Amino acid sequence: MPGKNLTREEAQQRADILTLDSYRVHLDVSAATDPAVATFGSTTTLSFRCSTPGADTFVDLLAPAVRSVTLNGRALDPAEVFDGVRVSVPGLAEQNELVIEADCAYSRTGEGLHRFVDPVDGETYLYTHFEPADSRRVFANFEQPDLKAPFSFTVTAPAAWDVYANAVDERVTAEGAVKVWEFAPTKPISTYLTAVVAGPYHVVRDHYSRKLADGTTLEIPLAATCRKSLARYFDADEILTVTKQGLDYFHEEFDYPYPFGKYDQCFVPEYNIGAMENPGCVTFREEFVFRSKVTDAAYEGRANVILHEMAHMWFGDLVTMKWWDDLWLKESFADFMGSFSQIEATRYQAAWITFANRRKAWAYRQDQFPTTHPITADIRDLEDAKLNFDGITYAKGASVLKQLVAYVGRDAFFEGVRHYFKRHAFGNTVLGDLLEALEATSGRDLTAWAAAWLQTSGVNLLTPQLTCDAEGRITEFAVLQESGTLRPHRLAVGCYDRAEDGTLVRTQRVELDVTGARTVVPELAGRVRPDLVLLNDDDLTYCKIRFDDHSLATLRSSLGDLSDPPSLPADGQEGPSRPGGLARALTWSAVWNLTRDGLMPARDYVDLVLRFAGTESDIGVLQSLHGQAKAALDLYAAPEWRAEGAGLLAECALRELRAAAPGSDHQLAWARFLSQNAGGSEHLQLIRGLLAGTARIDGLEIDQELRWDLWLTLAAASEAQEAELRGELERDNTASGKQHLTHCLAARPTAEAKAAAWAAVVDSDELPNALVEASIAGFNLAGQRELTAGYLEPYFELLETVWAQRSIEIAMRIVGGFFPRYQTTEATLAATDAWLASHPQAAPALRRLVLEGRDDLARALRAQACDQG
Repeated sequence: MPGKNLTREEAQQRADILTLDSYRVHLDVSAATDPAVATFGSTTTLSFRCSTPGADTFVDLLAPAVRSVTLNGRALDPAEVFDGVRVSVPGLAEQNELVIEADCAYSRTGEGLHRFVDPVDGETYLYTHFEPADSRRVFANFEQPDLKAPFSFTVTAPAAWDVYANAVDERVTAEGAVKVWEFAPTKPISTYLTAVVAGPYHVVRDHYSRKLADGTTLEIPLAATCRKSLARYFDADEILTVTKQGLDYFHEEFDYPYPFGKYDQCFVPEYNIGAMENPGCVTFREEFVFRSKVTDAAYEGRANVILHEMAHMWFGDLVTMKWWDDLWLKESFADFMGSFSQIEATRYQAAWITFANRRKAWAYRQDQFPTTHPITADIRDLEDAKLNFDGITYAKGASVLKQLVAYVGRDAFFEGVRHYFKRHAFGNTVLGDLLEALEATSGRDLTAWAAAWLQTSGVNLLTPQLTCDAEGRITEFAVLQESGTLRPHRLAVGCYDRAEDGTLVRTQRVELDVTGARTVVPELAGRVRPDLVLLNDDDLTYCKIRFDDHSLATLRSSLGDLSDPPSLPADGQEGPSRPGGLARALTWSAVWNLTRDGLMPARDYVDLVLRFAGTESDIGVLQSLHGQAKAALDLYAAPEWRAEGAGLLAECALRELRAAAPGSDHQLAWARFLSQNAGGSEHLQLIRGLLAGTARIDGLEIDQELRWDLWLTLAAASEAQEAELRGELERDNTASGKQHLTHCLAARPTAEAKAAAWAAVVDSDELPNALVEASIAGFNLAGQRELTAGYLEPYFELLETVWAQRSIEIAMRIVGGFFPRYQTTEATLAATDAWLASHPQAAPALRRLVLEGRDDLARALRAQACDQG
């Protein structure tokens, strides 16, 4: 937002002359329980050196007021040096001490120091979230990742509370109704990694010990916290089990002891992201504390996030990127290691299936936007940085690292990583530093690899090309590569044939390097044409794949028969197969890409789901298919077929729900899918019966979260009265209950409900972040296009005002969430183009969001044309 940005050049100029020695930060949140008190006291003492005595600099601070500024004992007038965003610091000495006392604001947007009051018991909870640049909302600092320093926090808080920070508390002193918590200095870390969590949190403590190579024992105190009202749902034992498994694994592979003392994991309310890797004090969204039954895919997903954040203790916290251009140095690695370590250290053995099916789908979508960027991006300022926590930086980067492991070998990869940690511990790095370490251990020159994979954008398309003789034997097999920069791919080609029991099993696997536009695979010449050719079998590389006509025909008739081999054979000889698995996940991903690209009619994709989703053994894949089938219907199907398609999906959901094993994950997944698609009177009557207890499906527990899903269905269909919805809130008067109620009220199919939801978000900045999200979700529903069509012009009129006046987190939600994505008409596309043409000087980050919405809209129109044809 204007005035709050920081450019790469400004950061570089500051880093060129400054060296930080320490921060001492005192926060006074003793009055946090009083809702009338909007601010807290923040005193920061910065000790730093300047290589150019006499130079000027500035300190970042977003605060309502600054009470005093003292530089080297000399008082500066806050009115002269503070502009609401920065504190000017003139005439630096060689050695400096700067003390800034400020009144900082509690947040309701999840940025800075967020304050939350639990509706269950009235207790107040605080937590911080700073990435990429919101620590300046809490204390004065140099807000850039390459100016690291040790931090010493002191927090004055209500005596009944507990306080958590990056380091262990050295002393806690009672002073009447408050306590003062003094924390030990941290190791040198970046400002965005500091953290404070305070409140009457429920805590479960444990301990981790490990004998190190030098004979010493590493002791790590562990803690897991949540709000008191969630304690009965808190499965801390499972969370701490995964934590210990991760610590064992990363110590074994990284050969560098965890450097941050303790390891707290705090599950906090109204969190904007999944989790944040604050060293010693990791924060998670509390939706990972499951209030109701969830599928095993949810537990797997949570374990992945736990391990992702733990990997950051090394990738990102110990060694940090110099500037946000190299954000991938931490996020890509953490995303990759989250899945890699799950397979090798935990019970969650479907991690690569989930990665192929979910994470890569995110990457493929992002990489086809006109706003896509290389993994090593050009990050001009903080607004760019905020938007680059995207599918490229995370999922594509992780996919490329999986390719790199296949390219250089597992042992060489991890040995290079170990060298990287030891050489750059507590420092900052760029791309070349990592490549140097990996080249040294692998013996490979990675310059060309990095140029192709890290410094270019776009996704390649790989297609098999088969020539066969009259007897059906392959005379030549080639892999064609197109789209953008042609990259080197290490991949496997899988050949699948029909077995005696009718399943499609892999009968041959060839691993090779694909380079250039056409690569011949001589190993496949002479064999009988397979029933199915699967490029990128085992998902070694990052690419979109197509099928030859024969293979696509096989999939149309027999996708549900596709089985996975039990392991990756070294000799090309296959053992017994198992149903589902990675091969099927890759196939589903490929046909979904065909649908998104307007090459397969949406109704054909829906038909595949109708016929074969019921045979899907992997619960994560099944849930992905549910989401994609709904998207195909809502966005890509011809308008005249939507009603029929919705009815078919609802009938399928009900059929599979009744057929599923009682109490199973699949039963729950199909129940939720039914709630998303129900529209006919029979289905709505069943849903009301399930809520009332007059209908029953054996084994299906209608718990609180499922109840809200069913109420949402009724609300969107105009089958629920407001009094009934508010009655459900009385049953579930919790933070989650309020979010669900807000969602349901906004989802009602009336002009009044849409106007109220729009006004609640747009006309006031008082709505907390969680309710902004819920209001937008209920407002913008695919089945209510007519009700929201009139908001097209108001949407484009509000964009620049929202971007200028709201925090970037809330502005992103409004711009992206209210984009008229379901108004899939040429008129909407023209209105979007008109705004872009008439606002060339709009903030680049704002234009990026609109451009991405425009691209999704144009893609939907192309897909609808395909479906009509």
